[in-house]
Amino acid sequence: MINSFFRSLKIIFYLSIVILFYLLYLSRDLPSLERLETFDPAMLSTIYDRNGEIIGEFYIQKRAFIDLDDMPEHLKNAAISSEDKRFYQHWGVDLQSVFRAVAVNIAAMKFRQGFSTLSQQLARNLYKEIGFKDSITRKIKEIITAIQIERTYTKEEILEMYLNTVHFGHGTYGVESASKRYFNKKASELTIGESAMLVGLLPSPANYSPLRNLDKSIQRRSLVLKLMYNQDYISHEQYIEHNSIIPDNIFYEIPKSKAPYFTEHVRRLLEKQDEELGINIYQDGLKIYTTLDYKLQQIAEDVVMKTLRDNQDTFNNQLFADEDRFSELGYLSIFPEDSTKMMLNGQMQLYEELRKSLLVQCAFIALDSKTGEILAMIGGRSDYVDQYNRATQARRQPGSVFKPFIYTAAIDNNYPVTTQLLNQPVALYRNNARGEKEKWTPRNYDNSTGGLTTLREGLRRSLNLISVRMVQELIPAQQVKSVAKRMQIKSPIRAFDSIALGVSEVTPMEIVSSYSIFSNKGIYSEPIAITKIEDKYGQVIKEFNITQKEVLSPETAYVVTNLLQTVVDKGTGGSARWKYKFRHTAAGKTGTTQGFSDAWFVGFTPNISAGVWYGMDDYSVSLGDKQSGSTAALPAWARFMREAHKELGIRDEDFVMPEGVIEVEIDSDTKLLPRANTRNTEKEIFFKSNRPTN
Repeated sequence: MINSFFRSLKIIFYLSIVILFYLLYLSRDLPSLERLETFDPAMLSTIYDRNGEIIGEFYIQKRAFIDLDDMPEHLKNAAISSEDKRFYQHWGVDLQSVFRAVAVNIAAMKFRQGFSTLSQQLARNLYKEIGFKDSITRKIKEIITAIQIERTYTKEEILEMYLNTVHFGHGTYGVESASKRYFNKKASELTIGESAMLVGLLPSPANYSPLRNLDKSIQRRSLVLKLMYNQDYISHEQYIEHNSIIPDNIFYEIPKSKAPYFTEHVRRLLEKQDEELGINIYQDGLKIYTTLDYKLQQIAEDVVMKTLRDNQDTFNNQLFADEDRFSELGYLSIFPEDSTKMMLNGQMQLYEELRKSLLVQCAFIALDSKTGEILAMIGGRSDYVDQYNRATQARRQPGSVFKPFIYTAAIDNNYPVTTQLLNQPVALYRNNARGEKEKWTPRNYDNSTGGLTTLREGLRRSLNLISVRMVQELIPAQQVKSVAKRMQIKSPIRAFDSIALGVSEVTPMEIVSSYSIFSNKGIYSEPIAITKIEDKYGQVIKEFNITQKEVLSPETAYVVTNLLQTVVDKGTGGSARWKYKFRHTAAGKTGTTQGFSDAWFVGFTPNISAGVWYGMDDYSVSLGDKQSGSTAALPAWARFMREAHKELGIRDEDFVMPEGVIEVEIDSDTKLLPRANTRNTEKEIFFKSNRPTN
């Protein structure tokens, strides 16, 4: 008898040793006490515009952290009543639930009921070492970690962590993200019924999602409301009221970034600095403050897409009228003609294979003229958003938009704007694709010719022949290239005579930021997108400063600006005034490339510099006959500038003439000082160093 007792003790002792070692074995890869004491789940980073409006998010798991005090009481009660009604009584494991689950499962001879507390669920959600596969080993790991969590945190802290980490489906984690995804509101604004519906998702978000099965979701809400009523968290009247509501505010649309190309630009900038700053933009819950003005972004998107639709219609009409071209570009040997026409008319999505050649694309940049801060950015169509940001990545021929660099080189070399050149054809030789010399005879856009023409008139009318003669007779191509580089054109510039016609490719961002030098008195401001980054606690990680340097004299910048004002007031950009009613003092330039492959307009006021480009991704495809910069691009620029200045309340102001520039009355014919018998005079600006003296 005594021997049997001691044998039993030995068995119990050895069994205890085995169990102890088994628990120690399971504990070896569980989270350490230090990790348990540091609650640090992956949280989404939020991107804000300059006025504090959320415009985008970066995340792997879409989770936004909020304090327990910011959650409505009925949301907490819904979670406790549904998921763990004895939450405040147990120490991480609810033994009553354990025994009940064991009894039910034994009776059924299969797994039918679980016994996870909120603490156990939190342990499983936070620490991947525990795993999600149903097994006794996982359950033991879960229990050990849950007990440690209960020893480390208060009940309120555990509830706060749980509601901020639990998965609600559709990639959302935590009540704040779930509330915005399903109801487009903050968690603090949830009603009792909405809280119950969210909590009802937890056992199986995929099955109970109101976006997929509203009836099942309502049934789950009803169950949670009944549990809340039975446990005295809500009154009978509240139960009846919220149980009878048919939800009509489910937010079915997938929230999109408010400025997709800009937020992608920000993401790429941050990925270049994340190691240096010691941040993870997808998990650290950062607050990223940017320069974008979302109100101006909305204006830009509206006007750019309106003009794009007009350009697409023009392209479509010309394409449909040319059967051979339509057959070739539309792959009509593969795709039905009627379907392709419907796609191009916007009645259905265009096949991906056809987009490069048949979709008119766009790019738009607006900068603060004084600081270089990016106010608005569009890198492509809003109805076919992709990863290719044409505003910063697409190198396209600028055509006549490049001419101000040629004029800058001439003005900087002390040539007055009254310098006259022959507006007559000139024959040049250039190397073709085979490396052979061939004759090249450039011509003006309207095929016109004329006599002696001043630099002002040449730019006003965008005369190619005057630009070519400037490169031949006044400033060599190498010098034009040097000026373009000084004005921060970073793309390769080819120093040949053809530089006069803007054949070296540039990006819209480069060209707009270079134009802003004119309005900013010769000072270049490097484009800036981010102003500040804060961590999830509100501590500043980095502030981004404006970078500026003087690249032109104020005198040169002003004179070129004045020439570009003539383009807007009386030249190829004149429709901005008489047709689109943009009245502020402004300067700018149209640009069109050979065969109408690219249409540009870039211009500025003392406050905003902006540029727009239209073309096909396949540069060999034309926008259509007569689709010049003034026709296809200027409308968007003029509309944006008109509405942007109105939105910001910017009053009209003149460009300030520097001391080194003087206005002189001259003879309209000779461009020299008037004589006694001069009939017509005009006023012109000069450097003090090259004012006429004869």
